[in-house]
Amino acid sequence: MKKIEVLGPGCPNCQRLEAVAREAARTAGVEAEIVHVTDPREIVAHGILSTPGLIIDGQIRSYGRIPSVGDVASWLAE
Repeated sequence: MKKIEVLGPGCPNCQRLEAVAREAARTAGVEAEIVHVTDPREIVAHGILSTPGLIIDGQIRSYGRIPSVGDVASWLAE
């Protein structure tokens, strides 16, 4: 099972990124646990200075933008 972390305060962009992550997991046929991290200290501790951020299995995949469903699905398939 993959662990996907969406980092951000809960703004509309963060919610869109979470929806993209859920759709990408479904599209890729990957079982994933999706966690939304809203604590600013934890976000900064991950090295994310611009939200929304996306971490897959401990690896930062994007921040400050919303990647496409296809991009996230390909990251999940790696």
